Amino acid sequence: MSEDISYRQTETATLGGGCFWCTEAIFRSLKGVETVESGYSGGKTKNPTYNEVCTGETGHAEVIHITFDPKLISFKELLEIFWKTYDPTTLNRQGADSGTQYRSVVFYHSQEQKETAEKYKSDLNKENVYNQPVVTEISVFDQFYKAENYHQNYFANNRSQGYCQFVIVPKIEKFRKIFNDKLK
Repeated sequence: MSEDISYRQTETATLGGGCFWCTEAIFRSLKGVETVESGYSGGKTKNPTYNEVCTGETGHAEVIHITFDPKLISFKELLEIFWKTYDPTTLNRQGADSGTQYRSVVFYHSQEQKETAEKYKSDLNKENVYNQPVVTEISVFDQFYKAENYHQNYFANNRSQGYCQFVIVPKIEKFRKIFNDKLK
């Protein structure tokens, strides 16, 4: 007997925290997260390609587009994980990845998401959690462009690749230690 999920209400979150391969791998493993797609948002170019976004000239950021069940995981919990799994104090950079396409950004889908993100960011800065200001951009969501298929679920499909082993695996290990209770 299958569960009738037609009554469930989902919400959407769009977050950019550097390379989308890293953020996608983390958010896919959370209870309450139904889908995660890698893509581009926040720029002026329609239907951008990865190569175009990499130039930094499209205005787009690499993002993940998340569908989640707010009864199982809240937007605030997603933000907590988002801000604890990378460095939100570096402008347009995460590790060796540099450029506006790697900026830290929350694209909010509602006034409630906007207020939640702004308050959370303000609290992080007031509490001096990172010893430097959080530079995460908080902007209204406009459009999401799904990245090419080879970017989807990249970590799961390319675990032995060097970037996955040296960059993504350590992030996932740290994430699992902190958020073990939120894993699927």
